[in-house]
Amino acid sequence: PTARRGVREGRRGADRLSFADPCKTMPHVPYSTRPDWADVVPIPQADCENPVVAIQYSSEFTDTMNYLRAMMEKDERSARALQLTEHVIALNAANYTVWAYRRAIVDALGRKASDELEWTTALARDNPKNYQIWQHRRWCVERAEDGRAELAFLADFLTDEDLEDAKNYHAWAQRQWTLRTFALWHGEEAFIDQLLAQDVRNNSAWNQRFFVAENTTDMGLAARTAELEWALGHTKCAPNNASAWGFIRAMLGEHPLSAVPSLDAAVAEYSSRNSPVAGAVELRATCLALQGDKASKAEAAKLFLSLASSLDAIRAPYWRHCAESIG
Repeated sequence: PTARRGVREGRRGADRLSFADPCKTMPHVPYSTRPDWADVVPIPQADCENPVVAIQYSSEFTDTMNYLRAMMEKDERSARALQLTEHVIALNAANYTVWAYRRAIVDALGRKASDELEWTTALARDNPKNYQIWQHRRWCVERAEDGRAELAFLADFLTDEDLEDAKNYHAWAQRQWTLRTFALWHGEEAFIDQLLAQDVRNNSAWNQRFFVAENTTDMGLAARTAELEWALGHTKCAPNNASAWGFIRAMLGEHPLSAVPSLDAAVAEYSSRNSPVAGAVELRATCLALQGDKASKAEAAKLFLSLASSLDAIRAPYWRHCAESIG
């Protein structure tokens, strides 16, 4: 509830601005009729005389862009220029040129990074896959020189039940950058556990766990063993979870199964069930193939072929390739 409230409060704050919500419908008043814009001569788009396919822009879009070009031409960095960028972004949040212009204006006006972040909160929610919005947030956090508020925002974003976007690539990339830039690792494992409790197959959360381990441990055998035993605990409720087995394969690295007795025993148990677990069979086959001796390679090929024939038949060509590739 607290997380969702934080995002909603951010949206309400952003809605106080003129054009912060792209979904807001409001009558457009042409800039040419506004007294405070009378000194600006709009610059139309430089199309050829007879374009083959003329884009049918709305009158509002055409008017707003004409004035944006004029303002950028004279490089005006003022409050009205800032408001104009809000309008342009509301019409097309993917316009990377206007974002660059906005940053120059924000710098010139000395606008607080916190205010700019609050404004982008609603935009990120309404355009969650927009590169420009996330890049702008990163720029704001860099100016603030403090990533704690951004981590809180990202936690709200990734757990928001209305968005249902817990695997959003941009949000995770932003979170990793924030963690690494400001060394805010404390509490991240608990956040990952929270997400996996909601969806144990959230591959983004599994990837985040590996990222945290890489950046906070020496990735020696002891550290890897601790991570592997943590991961095995999650396979108990979902043995066929591909995300968990991908994590386990990556965390084991080049070590043999025998180097981690608890994993070795778990793989043996999962592989010998009446309905063997495909992830465990794959891991066992991969490790056997790397051992080098003839008997191990033969057993590995047999296991890969069992994946092809029944356990994971949808990827049969791949598993046959694995078996045939064993030297």
